[in-house]
Amino acid sequence: MYLLYLAFITAFVTNAHCVAIEYEHHDYQAMAAILKEIHKQWPKITNLYSVGKSIENRELWVLEISDNPGRHEKGEPEFKYVGNMHGNEVVGRELLLHLANYLCSKYDSDKEVENLVDSTRIHILPSMNPDGWEQSNAGTCTGVVGRYNKNDCDLNRNFPDLLNPRTSGKCLSLEKETKAIMKWISSTPFVLSANLHGGTLVANYPFDSIKGMPSVSLYSESPDDDVFRKVSKTYSYAHPTMHIGKPNCSERDTDYFRDGITNGAAWYAVLGGMQDYNYLSSNCFEITLELACCKYPDASKLEKLWQDHKPALIAFIKDVHIGIKGVVTDRCGAGIAGAEIKVDQRKKSIFSAKFGDYWRLLLNDSYTIQVSAKGYKNASQVVQVSDKVNTVNFVLQTRTDENLRCGTISGHVNLTQPELVNIICITRDNRTFATYPNSDGFFSLTLIPGDYVLCAQSGNTFFEKQNVAVHPEKTYNVSIPSYANEGTPATRMTCYSTQPIHSSGDIITLNKNLKLFTKLFVIITLIYTLY
Repeated sequence: MYLLYLAFITAFVTNAHCVAIEYEHHDYQAMAAILKEIHKQWPKITNLYSVGKSIENRELWVLEISDNPGRHEKGEPEFKYVGNMHGNEVVGRELLLHLANYLCSKYDSDKEVENLVDSTRIHILPSMNPDGWEQSNAGTCTGVVGRYNKNDCDLNRNFPDLLNPRTSGKCLSLEKETKAIMKWISSTPFVLSANLHGGTLVANYPFDSIKGMPSVSLYSESPDDDVFRKVSKTYSYAHPTMHIGKPNCSERDTDYFRDGITNGAAWYAVLGGMQDYNYLSSNCFEITLELACCKYPDASKLEKLWQDHKPALIAFIKDVHIGIKGVVTDRCGAGIAGAEIKVDQRKKSIFSAKFGDYWRLLLNDSYTIQVSAKGYKNASQVVQVSDKVNTVNFVLQTRTDENLRCGTISGHVNLTQPELVNIICITRDNRTFATYPNSDGFFSLTLIPGDYVLCAQSGNTFFEKQNVAVHPEKTYNVSIPSYANEGTPATRMTCYSTQPIHSSGDIITLNKNLKLFTKLFVIITLIYTLY
């Protein structure tokens, strides 16, 4: 009787800490419900947000999993999985739902999962093309029905191609879903990513085409070919059969991929693909994973697909922690955003995030790391990379530094969630320094003496900027006003004394037009008054 009671209690506790996800295909409503339920079950380690909407106004839901969800943590790398970019390739969509549930449900009981979540900010987007999914046919292993978005565009041919810009063909304009992902990529310092597809079994890495020869299918090596091969093999060798290199798909039964990986262009040339766009336009290294021969398999296959891919999905996330990481600061310890980090002669730079933190994926070897930033003297270090991620920090000296003692800006934010507010200090030449308040609302920034503009941002709300003069060994106390000005989303226009560092051309044009309109209005009013 006691054993029966113990079994009942154990089952109850287990079920209370797990969201039941059936091995079946989930439509948009069911998928959204699962994501919301996972977030409801584990609110302390998840954040559910949308990066935008599809053409048919379905949310592009992302579940963030982290020990401090909702914001970028200094020193913590950002990782993403994107599924269902082609609407009829549905395996990734289902695997990502199971992965999200697995990471959350195991967080309190599995040390490996706990360490991974505590050290990584993981973003999971199960469906980039929910409209296409709705048009797809269950059980259809090949074909293109449902592949495209509502405008009949292939989203994996719709990104700006920075090797071979597209000038002809259909869908030259950016689609709504593409724009949403581009904005997401530019606003989050992603380090590593995978884009989940279907139709065969292989890990595909950049480049997808050869510069100047867009239609040629030959190996196109990126500056980080060694890193891409390594992370691709991490996935293929953690899968029970992918590394064998013989998918044995009925439609492509002669395919052979050594080690279960392939260079994109060596397989077939693609223009406008998402993985090349990530690598060439941001810090993010992305590969494309083909998960199964059948694009839309029978639901009875999903459990085995999950069991086969689970260790590979987890192993690949861990690779966000290879190479070097660190913080670029000035001599007062303020993180320098936008510092350029170069490795030897590799023609690929990455840039530090808003707190001056950076991550550079590298294999074991010796490298010369060079760092430069506007207004600062260059710095370099020789680094020996080992199996574990190496921490390599840089302190940059300003070009006009008078070596005055540091000063401090401190204050308080009076909001219900002050820790989600960005505190931004901007110099006259638009160099930025940022911090978060703590959970009690208090913040502090130690800075080189000089004139700054202080601005606070909470979501799309901007608080009135304040001019602050920082003096040596002095603390300038400032409180963020309780009133707010609504700003343009994702522009921080009100934070800058001159022009914003990262601004949209459309917004700059709009402001110029508004200024021109104002001048014309004044002139017309004067003429009317005179006559």
